Amino acid sequence: MDDASSLVDAFRAKTISPTEALDASLAAIAASQLNAVCFIDEEQARATAAAADVSLPFGGVPIGVKELDPVKGWPQTEASLVLKDEIAQYDGTMTARLKEAGAVLVGQTTASEFGGINCTYTRLHGATSNPYDLERTPGGSSGGSAAAVSGGLLPICTGGDGGGSIRIPAGFTGLLGLKATFGRVPKGPHTEIEPLTAVIGCVSRSVRDAARWYDVCNGASEYDPFSLPRVEGWEAGLGTFTLNGMRVAVSVDLGAAVVASAVREKVEAAAAELISDAGLVRVDVPVSMPKGGLEWALAGTASLLVGLGDRYPACESELTPEIMLAANIATNHFSLETAKNIEAFRRDIIVRMARLFDEVDFIICATNPDVAFPAKGPMPTSIDGIDLVSEYGFESAVGNNGALTIPANTTGNPAVAIPIGLVDGLPVSMQIIGRHHAEQLLLELARVVELERPWPLVAPGSPV
Repeated sequence: MDDASSLVDAFRAKTISPTEALDASLAAIAASQLNAVCFIDEEQARATAAAADVSLPFGGVPIGVKELDPVKGWPQTEASLVLKDEIAQYDGTMTARLKEAGAVLVGQTTASEFGGINCTYTRLHGATSNPYDLERTPGGSSGGSAAAVSGGLLPICTGGDGGGSIRIPAGFTGLLGLKATFGRVPKGPHTEIEPLTAVIGCVSRSVRDAARWYDVCNGASEYDPFSLPRVEGWEAGLGTFTLNGMRVAVSVDLGAAVVASAVREKVEAAAAELISDAGLVRVDVPVSMPKGGLEWALAGTASLLVGLGDRYPACESELTPEIMLAANIATNHFSLETAKNIEAFRRDIIVRMARLFDEVDFIICATNPDVAFPAKGPMPTSIDGIDLVSEYGFESAVGNNGALTIPANTTGNPAVAIPIGLVDGLPVSMQIIGRHHAEQLLLELARVVELERPWPLVAPGSPV
């Protein structure tokens, strides 16, 4: 089937049953070399599929759940060897709503440890591969979800985005990835508060699947004090919004990242085509986002230590190097000066973003600075043969990988990653950032691209 929505249509037409769809997914997972699924609840999935109410929005659809999203009775490892024996005692608000919408929760998809980096490689599960090239990463932290959807294992999966963790994997694997306005889908029932950057959602093959997802999952919850009121009509509204005359700035690098020349050319071309197709007006305004990768990383260290609890520092040797470093910095080097720098960075970038949206309605840039890097890392510190460490310093070089996605997390703005083709056989993605609460306009723009220049729904050679 093309996407989750068409699968529901097929269930209702009785051309395939939910049990048959589940069988196909289980067989694809079993035969896969992607290492995208780390836990399967086959017994419960079969029971749910057999009793599926296909009149519901996701009635009978097999769905993968990122291993950072709790499902009662499933492992709750946070993708960490330290927590390998933990079991979830509750459903997350989003997963509970998916169950109510008829979804068949099949199993867990792999993630980076505590969602900390944009590469899905952990001591608990090893490396997850990109369906376009098994030697490359699908990104992170929602890498397993992206690999499973792009690789034809599951039609749609949950994701989370605290610094690009939906958009980066979607970009690396040829999928649609919407990071909604902060608070659009409630977290909880035990809500992580700091650092006020992370949202939850999905990676999907189509715009309508993403719209249906938000129809099901959006709406305030008392368990999440930052959750937003419910908005209706996401899927029904597709095709009804007027884009003509809306203003857009194009800044491939946001004034903050070093972007590979081949990626830059693809994004510039895709932006020009979208502007023409949608009747947008290009506005030339300077775009310069502060480079705040270190501040973003430090802002999340308190939540990391809460997750580790009293196991730290005794568990230090079981952590991946990146999380080990973050925990060490949080314990030994976080200070009032650090907190001041984080606060100053937040204030600066919020004002810069708001001033841009005084002049434009959308900002188009790249999603990732380059195509996917090796599956086991490390994250690259060179672009087009340029050594970013020697040119810009270590902090800027490492931060380059998230420099295009972190701004929208810090400000809470919605942003969508849209597939726009391949470079050297690997997917390239265009990102569009919108005003707060303007996700439906971003989906409308993505729909224009989808209709005018359709992207492959799965990677070549993947089961469907």
